Amino acid sequence: MNRREILRRTAAAGLLATPAAGLLAGCATSGGDDKKDTDTYKGTKSEQNPLGVKEDAPLEVVIFNGGFGEEYAKAHEAMYKEKYPKAEIKHAATQEINKTLQPRFVDGNPPDVVNNSGAGQIDFNGLVSQDAIADLSELLDAPSLDIPGKTVRDTLLPGTVEVGSYDGKFLVLNYTYTAYGIWYSTKLFTDRGWQYAKTWDEHIALCKQIKAAGIAPWTYAGKHPRYMSWPLIATAIKFGGPSVAMAIDNLEPNAWKSDAMKAAADAWHQIVKDKYILDGSPGLDHVQSQTAWCQGKAAFISCGSWLENEQAKVTPAGFNMTIAPTPSLGSGDKLPFEAIRGTAGEPFMVPAKAKNLAGGLEYMRVMLSKKGSQDFTKKVSSLPVVAGATEGVELPFGLGTVAKALDASGSNGFNWVYNNYYRKLERELVDAACGEFFSGRIGPAEFLDQCQKGADSIAQDSSIKKYKRAG
Repeated sequence: MNRREILRRTAAAGLLATPAAGLLAGCATSGGDDKKDTDTYKGTKSEQNPLGVKEDAPLEVVIFNGGFGEEYAKAHEAMYKEKYPKAEIKHAATQEINKTLQPRFVDGNPPDVVNNSGAGQIDFNGLVSQDAIADLSELLDAPSLDIPGKTVRDTLLPGTVEVGSYDGKFLVLNYTYTAYGIWYSTKLFTDRGWQYAKTWDEHIALCKQIKAAGIAPWTYAGKHPRYMSWPLIATAIKFGGPSVAMAIDNLEPNAWKSDAMKAAADAWHQIVKDKYILDGSPGLDHVQSQTAWCQGKAAFISCGSWLENEQAKVTPAGFNMTIAPTPSLGSGDKLPFEAIRGTAGEPFMVPAKAKNLAGGLEYMRVMLSKKGSQDFTKKVSSLPVVAGATEGVELPFGLGTVAKALDASGSNGFNWVYNNYYRKLERELVDAACGEFFSGRIGPAEFLDQCQKGADSIAQDSSIKKYKRAG
């Protein structure tokens, strides 16, 4: 829904803040029009070349080297090379996108495709406000590379365009389709005779049973406690409806203090009060907490659907990790138990000043082809945003449960985008509040108050561009 919105890991560091973005714009546009006209490669558009790619133009791709690695990207580059054999492709992978590429954006010499992901990503708010990202509308309207009779837009899963749009322009291709939920081991539950709970009261009763068996019901990434904000907000949205997310996304006054958020915070505080969290969790990072979970030290963990691939090396055989929706607060919930958060994540962009802009768009068309998306699924055990990408592909157990959960959720699926609009709000302010809350240092009222103060600080900061989510 963004690494993992897909891998979104450590606290925000080295972000391209708006003041720096102003510097970026001032430097990057110095003589920019003449430079762009000179350096942009343009080919002739045709039925076989709808985006006008110059067949011998070099293409530069920079990938975030996180949980998905870089082999999938090299495969996509090879597919591009098959179509344009005269094109020289320059590939690079890094975990520090901002540090590596910000100087090039300032100089007006960015790569053609950037996987702007990870903790060290460049802040999208700054990039968007300075018109540094190319509009991808032409890509959406182009025919699919290998799905006859459909445009690229026709092949995308619901919400893909929405989550990558700013002020009505589709600027960011979030390539993976991520489900966020509560994970448990089917083997552990089967061995113990436990059943996943569908209501909150049943969940608390199950936690009591799990603790009595000598296992901690929960663990979490204490060094990145925002992971626990995901099930808490999901609980609120299922209780109060999608308008809860809309209010948060639009920075509405007291959005974090709605009745639904209060009910959700009160519920989640119970696992803190009753000591249903693994001792030492506040000091663990994401890998340590996930590994403790894989070792059977805890029954539940909150994560996105990249979890299976990220933990592949340490997951015991037959563990059979399974994703599940958050339990319902009660019969008054506006969304059914099956409703789960699903969103496009792992952002890709074509810089506005890319030399081979048409090639960058074409590279994305390769990514969104049936061949390209199925190859991605096979390599990294994750769902891309292309419908039908799993056809004929044998899915690992965990990813199979993700596909089933998304099918069951159907039109009841939901998402929020405040973390895309205002990175600092989730990565710093809500993260800090979650750290205090889930470690037991503050209660529900103080938690929501801290989140609201963080949102208000963003709303009142005139240097931060604001976005309105329409639906």
